[in-house]
Amino acid sequence: MKKILIVDDEPRTRQGIRKTLEAWSSGDHQIETASSGAEALAWLERNEANLLVTDIRMPEMGGLDLVEKLNGMAKPPVVIVVSGHPEFDYAQRALQLGVVEYLLKPLDKNKLLRAVEQALKREGDLHRIGRMEKLVDSKLLEAGEQENRFSPPVRETLKYLDERLHEPVSMRDVADHLHLNASYFSVLFKEQTGLTFSEYLTRRRVQRAKELLMNTRLPISEIAERVGYQTAKYFVKVFRSLESVSPGQYRQSVAETEETIQ
Repeated sequence: MKKILIVDDEPRTRQGIRKTLEAWSSGDHQIETASSGAEALAWLERNEANLLVTDIRMPEMGGLDLVEKLNGMAKPPVVIVVSGHPEFDYAQRALQLGVVEYLLKPLDKNKLLRAVEQALKREGDLHRIGRMEKLVDSKLLEAGEQENRFSPPVRETLKYLDERLHEPVSMRDVADHLHLNASYFSVLFKEQTGLTFSEYLTRRRVQRAKELLMNTRLPISEIAERVGYQTAKYFVKVFRSLESVSPGQYRQSVAETEETIQ
C-alpha cells in the first residue's frame, strides 16, 4: 500500500484534498495529513511516503523548504506542490528541487488526480531504476558494453564462466580449456576487460548472488553454494567487501512485496 502525505496549514484545503484522494483511492492507498512543514518532517523521519502533496506558503517552514530537507533522504517521496500564487520564483525553485507538478489553487479535482496518478507512476519508475542500480555492477556493465570488441578467447571465457559460477574455477583451468599459456591469457583478459581474471570472477559471482537475493527466498548458505563459495562465512565477507553491506542487508534493501518474490 503506497502512502501519500498531504501538508497544508489550511484545514479546509487539507481535508478537501484528503477526501478527494480517499474517494479516488478506494482504500488502495494510505492517506496521511500534516498541518505544517515541521509536523510533516517529524512524520517523515519515522515513516516513508511515496508521494508528498504540499502547500508552498506555510508558517515557519514552507513547502519548498520541506522538500529541500527531504532531498537528503535515502528514499525521498516524489512531490506535488500546491500554491495560491502563480509566482515564477516559486515555480523555478520547485523545478530545481525536482518537484513533478505545480498546481494552483483553487484546485481542480481532475487535475489533482491526474497529477497524483502521474506522480505515483514516476515514483514507481524511480524505484525500479533504483533497484536496477543496486543490482547492476558498473564495472561488469562497462566490460559487457565492450564485449563485441573482445577477442574470441575472451568471449569464450565469459561464456565458460557464466556456465560454471557454481563450480571452483581457476584461471589455469580456463587457460587450459582455451589451450593458451596462463600468463599470456592473464594479460589478454586484463587488457580487454579492464579487470583481472580474479576480480571479474568475483564480481560476476556477486552479481549472480544479487540476482538470487532479489528474486528468491533461498537461504544465504544455499546462494553461497550456487555462486561457487564453499562456506557462507567467506561468501558474506566477499559480498560485503564489494557491496559494503551483508547479503541479508542487501536483500532487505531491495525487497519487493511478497507477491513479486519467486
